[in-house]
Amino acid sequence: MPFLISSTTIIVIAVVVVALVVLVAAMAYRRQRAEQLEQRRVAAAAHRDEAEASGRSAEQARLLAEEKAARAERERLAAEEQAQRADEQRAVAEHHETQARELDPDIDADREAAREA
Repeated sequence: MPFLISSTTIIVIAVVVVALVVLVAAMAYRRQRAEQLEQRRVAAAAHRDEAEASGRSAEQARLLAEEKAARAERERLAAEEQAQRADEQRAVAEHHETQARELDPDIDADREAAREA
């Protein structure tokens, strides 16, 4: 007696096979999606690490620039102070030179000799 499969049995088997294929496909999709999410998480973490390193580097550069600017300002102020002292010393020297000319009796004689010549 031949083994007869009814159409209902074939339909049930087909439905079960389709359900299994859909279930396997859904599981594969979820696994693939989870792997993609993990890759994105790893990439995001790498970007965060790089951004943090760049931020630290930028902060160090900013602090160094501020330090250089402060040093330059101190040097500028020192140079201005030195120039002011030099101007004061020059003024004192000119004052002494003027007093020396006024007090030197030979300068009057030299002026008269220059006028007579």
